[in-house]
Amino acid sequence: MSITQKPAVSLANLSFTWPDGTPVFRHLTATFEAGRTGLIGANGTGKTTLLRIVAGELSPSSGGFTSVGSVSYLPQHLILDTTTTVAELLGVQQRLIALRAIESGDVSATHFDVLGSDWDVEARSIAALDRIGLPGIGLDREVGTLSGGEAVLAALAGLQLAGSEIVLLDEPTNNLDRESRHLLYEAISSWRGSLIVVSHDVELLNLMDATAELRDGTLTTFGGPYDAYQEYVATEQAAAEQAVKSAEQRLKAEKRQRTEAQTKLARRQRYARTDFENKRKPKMIMNNRKQEAQVSAGKLRGRLDLAVETAEEAVTAKEQNVRRDATITITLPDPDVPFGRRLAELRDGHGHRFVIQGPERVALTGPNGIGKTRLLQQLTSACAFEDQDCRASAFTERVGYLPQRLDHLEDAATLIEVVRDAAPAVPDGELRADLARLLFRGDVIHRTVGDLSGGERFRIALAALLLADPANQLLVLDEPTNSLDLQSVDELVDALSAYHGGLIVVSHDDHFLSRLNIDTWIVMDQIGLHHGKSQTK
Repeated sequence: MSITQKPAVSLANLSFTWPDGTPVFRHLTATFEAGRTGLIGANGTGKTTLLRIVAGELSPSSGGFTSVGSVSYLPQHLILDTTTTVAELLGVQQRLIALRAIESGDVSATHFDVLGSDWDVEARSIAALDRIGLPGIGLDREVGTLSGGEAVLAALAGLQLAGSEIVLLDEPTNNLDRESRHLLYEAISSWRGSLIVVSHDVELLNLMDATAELRDGTLTTFGGPYDAYQEYVATEQAAAEQAVKSAEQRLKAEKRQRTEAQTKLARRQRYARTDFENKRKPKMIMNNRKQEAQVSAGKLRGRLDLAVETAEEAVTAKEQNVRRDATITITLPDPDVPFGRRLAELRDGHGHRFVIQGPERVALTGPNGIGKTRLLQQLTSACAFEDQDCRASAFTERVGYLPQRLDHLEDAATLIEVVRDAAPAVPDGELRADLARLLFRGDVIHRTVGDLSGGERFRIALAALLLADPANQLLVLDEPTNSLDLQSVDELVDALSAYHGGLIVVSHDDHFLSRLNIDTWIVMDQIGLHHGKSQTK
């Protein structure tokens, strides 16, 4: 006799609305089965909000959910808390403090209560870090000294140590280099328990057992990985498009029949009026025939109008099955950068120099933790890191920098305030219109940065970069695709393709880089800076 396994998470008529009245989703009823599920959807549809509700960080506006077992959550903005230690990420900080106190001779009963029987907590923690690909990372190190990828892997090791039955991951590969991503893929493939993973990483999504899509306030589940779901959606959409075409053809036919019938009726009425005026038959007979004709014509018009109305309703109904997703529209201003204009220079301690000139496009690659982010930071700051051989200098003040952590935004600032700071001379009406192109419409612009999802946070940071007045002559982007859905990545590529200023991009997304027409590939490693080549060829 087979045993039916209970769903890991069940949603029952679940709704959530922000305090400003903006609805995120309404009346969600669905289940996440045991195993690995990829949760997808456009930026801003509520994926992060749903995870936070299941994790207990937010309360639903109505409805509820049930979960089978304990729940752990790896948030998208983990790397923003730079003072957190590795031991805290692993969830062993208090036990580690107790162990060290006991080892130093403090025999307080409190320490023994905290430690319990976990005397090998330090060894187990170090072993977990080694397995995830972080050998030699000290437990007392702060997240601010780690790369984004190292912080995520350390937190993932902590979730493995915790052993929760249900684990929620929000964009876990965002800050990982190629090697780290494959370490995470291996961990996911062998994960024990249930996973619900929000991601735009196609390779990760294809490791899932099921796919759930949050769209237009509803949740659709599919029993297969991302590529299989996309094939299913493509087939369904092709059928839906064909159904719309068929309904439209039927509508045209009904309208044509109505027009032809109305023409015939008008001709008959004209003939009847001529007969009446010429008194070809007795007046009584003519009046009766006129009345009969009017009644018959009225019935015919009614049937024809009803047929057209029914056909119009059929078109509307079929169109509702066709996806009409909103997309961001990005247009970059012309920074007026002539060829040969020196914009920036990257150099190392071994005499290697790279000068970025005019509308040159540069990809800076290298492993996590090597210092790429710190190198880019020097382009917008006078500071230099004493422990780093590589240096960067900008020869223009008009540098737009999009940091990987996105922690340069004030959580308490509203969206309109963020872009107003970047373009103080631009009227609010124009700023509102520009924000609308990035899908921030109406009263949404008065929401605070702290209430945004990762994708929305990226979009408002990008808006401040793109709407700067005067326009930036050099764009410096540190992992710009981390929080974007696939459609938004397409829009970003289109915008950058039309940009005529200098561009420096750090990214581990090979597919994204392959679409930017990179002129110069630079690799940063333990040796320094040197010429590289595309990883996609």
